[in-house]
Amino acid sequence: MGLLLIEQAFNGLQFGVMLFLIAAGLTLVFGIMDLVNLSHGSLVMVGAYLATTLIEWTGSFILGILLALPSTFLVGVVVEIVVLRTLYERDHLDQVLATFGLILFFNELIRIVWGPASLYSGLPESISGHVEILPGVPYPAFRLLIILVGLLVALLIYFIVARTKLGMLIRAGASNREMAGALGVNIRMLFTLVFGLGASFAGLAGMMLGPLTSVEPGMGEPLLILAFVVIIIGGIGSIRGAFIAAVIVGLVDTLGRVFLPMLLRSLVAESTADTVGPALASMLIYILMAGILVFRPRGLFPARTG
Repeated sequence: MGLLLIEQAFNGLQFGVMLFLIAAGLTLVFGIMDLVNLSHGSLVMVGAYLATTLIEWTGSFILGILLALPSTFLVGVVVEIVVLRTLYERDHLDQVLATFGLILFFNELIRIVWGPASLYSGLPESISGHVEILPGVPYPAFRLLIILVGLLVALLIYFIVARTKLGMLIRAGASNREMAGALGVNIRMLFTLVFGLGASFAGLAGMMLGPLTSVEPGMGEPLLILAFVVIIIGGIGSIRGAFIAAVIVGLVDTLGRVFLPMLLRSLVAESTADTVGPALASMLIYILMAGILVFRPRGLFPARTG
């Protein structure tokens, strides 16, 4: 039981940092640009497809990822310039409808370019084995790499936002975009850059998800729902809140799916536990969100405004 708990805790952390990569871009876009972007999950899918294709073309896992990151950034920039730039002054309902249309567009584009069949990407031998995280506790090396990459990206985002001139402009735009524009900040270029960065983070999540599952049309939509849960729990516009909430959601979801059915088997009949347990486990993060919002309506770490 102890070894299972450790393994699933690492799985929860891995899932959490992946959710953070999606939620970080989403909370930046919403917090700074005041844009409700339902198509953010499609960028996860685009990143996964680009990485899988470039890895196959180059024959190198690392080179494929390095090429896919700027490619996903460019996709985000094009989407922002062509479509989203016209939505900033519109209300949120218009943004929801337009970005939902983008979901349909990307899903059909993927089917036209790559076909409806799922793609699968292998791992190089160096990261396809296991690593002993504790004596007698092996853990997949690639999942451990995802945790390390996610933590490094979280530190990079913190450094950019808190310690650089770009971060200062991002914070200024989030606080008062009109005043920042009046002081000479190129808000249009700032928005394009922020959206491109958000697309890169989402694409990176898709690139890391690809070798764990199949790469298929619509693969980003379920993750988008969880990413919205993360930014609501953490506080809209808060990078720190997004990271903490993502880890909490990852742990609660993973541990709940494994241990809640086991707990129910000790209380009710096994057949009932096997039926009710998975359903309750899938509801845990939403119950958690509702409970937190009762006491913290703006989330755990709401972004400072004004």
